[in-house]
Amino acid sequence: MGIFEKFKIGFKKSASTFTSGLKEIIIKKEIDDKTLDEIEDFLIQSDVGVSASEEIRNIIAQKKIDPNKSKIDEVNSILRNYIIDLMSPLENENFFKNKNDLNTILVSGVNGVGKTTTIGKIGKILNSSGNKVIFSASDTFRAAAIEQLENWAKKIGAEIIKSSQGSDPASVAYKAVDHAIKNKFTHVLIDTAGRLQNKKNLMEEYKKIANVTKKVDPNAPHEVLLVLDATSGQNVINQVEEFNDIIPITGLIMTKLDGTAKGGILIAIAKKYKLPIIALGLGEKEDDLQIFKAEQFAEAFITVS
Repeated sequence: MGIFEKFKIGFKKSASTFTSGLKEIIIKKEIDDKTLDEIEDFLIQSDVGVSASEEIRNIIAQKKIDPNKSKIDEVNSILRNYIIDLMSPLENENFFKNKNDLNTILVSGVNGVGKTTTIGKIGKILNSSGNKVIFSASDTFRAAAIEQLENWAKKIGAEIIKSSQGSDPASVAYKAVDHAIKNKFTHVLIDTAGRLQNKKNLMEEYKKIANVTKKVDPNAPHEVLLVLDATSGQNVINQVEEFNDIIPITGLIMTKLDGTAKGGILIAIAKKYKLPIIALGLGEKEDDLQIFKAEQFAEAFITVS
């Protein structure tokens, strides 16, 4: 199965809901001000965001729709081009390529977004590119997180640095980065505790992890990734805001896009924050984390068949 097919299958719920809803508005209607208002309202309800929805409305209004062509096809073409133009600059395929130097990657996200599983899947892709990966089990507040990351390490043949539940998360990260430097690893993936925006002590621990890695490598962390759950809808906007305030985010990964009818939230985030989008989670299987490509996202998002 090709990458586009996986995107299309993963986005089936979003695509079906979005395209059928849009078609219902447009079919058998003239594209007048009332219809444009309905399209804009529908886009906002689909979590595309107020700013992007307004821009799309204006683009449709300015374009002369060919009466000899299908109106829904014309509007879909406008949407496709808008998404590609907006999101192509946010691609970062270089993230997964083979590296020579150490890359320390801090991975954050609230509990339940699939953060630890995502780390495992990232590790698998990096390994397949010829990189040497080590995990740091720095979510020491949850024994299940440590065990889960250990299982992923065994599954993909990565090393792991861990400690007992309740131990100092920063010390685990320090040991992992130190071990990586001494043994010529290319990537350290650091798991962190969730619920940071609600608990001051966890926020402080999170910042401490970043600061401690700098003691081993002044350039660390090289990447700060935020994992988001697409099914959370507008809540992910607040998460980006709050996590970015603690430590500036360098990349986003959105999971569970196969489980929501409102995949448009990624468009809203792209428009507002313009942060690189590293990958998308489109299912539970090991290879269901897909490297983000704007054109594939656009095609899959508005494809029903």
